[in-house]
Amino acid sequence: MKTIAIIGAMPSELADIRNFLKEPEIKNISGFDFYINEYKGNKIINVCCGIAKVNAAVCTQVLIDNFKPGCVINAGIAGGMNKDVKVCDIVISTEVLPHDLDQHFLNDYPPYCGIFRADENLISAAEKICAEFGIKSFRGRIVSGEAFVTSSELKEKIMMSFNPYAVDMESAAVGHCCFLNKMPFVSVRCISDNADDEGAMSFEEFEKIAAKRVAETVLRMTEII
Repeated sequence: MKTIAIIGAMPSELADIRNFLKEPEIKNISGFDFYINEYKGNKIINVCCGIAKVNAAVCTQVLIDNFKPGCVINAGIAGGMNKDVKVCDIVISTEVLPHDLDQHFLNDYPPYCGIFRADENLISAAEKICAEFGIKSFRGRIVSGEAFVTSSELKEKIMMSFNPYAVDMESAAVGHCCFLNKMPFVSVRCISDNADDEGAMSFEEFEKIAAKRVAETVLRMTEII
């Protein structure tokens, strides 16, 4: 039996997974509720880490220490950055990094790495399921920072510096923690907004649709990885 971990930042990003799996065992460790189910021969653990990088990093480490999963999937919604990425498309991380920290501090000091690469097998599995569901998906860089991006000016600055496909607030922290633990990971993000001046309005409209789409995709992934 494989143990597969799913981390979401908000309850809405996990609601559809929890509604589908039902009747979990729940363990509270270090303030996080870990929902544990057996599904199609695997143990599935999902946890809401809370928003932003510190929450995500602490939760990921607690999860790895206590459950020792075979892989970690960071599931949720994100802002679209690449011009080809539209609302309700899915971005699958090839690599993750913070957009609000000078890479010098990560590259020249521990952990001597500032860009955290996702696992190729997990990337391929996510692509396969998106194709199966008829969802347009993109492989690409996801960047994270301590702000919900709703400024076209800030979006342009991030695009010029990092050329990402999506922006969120947790993927880089999950990837950083998995790198330190030599843990395979991927971030699978459905686009809820375009991270621009109309981002807040779009988020309110599409949050639940995007969260449902990524939840269904990730749950199906657990059957083939």
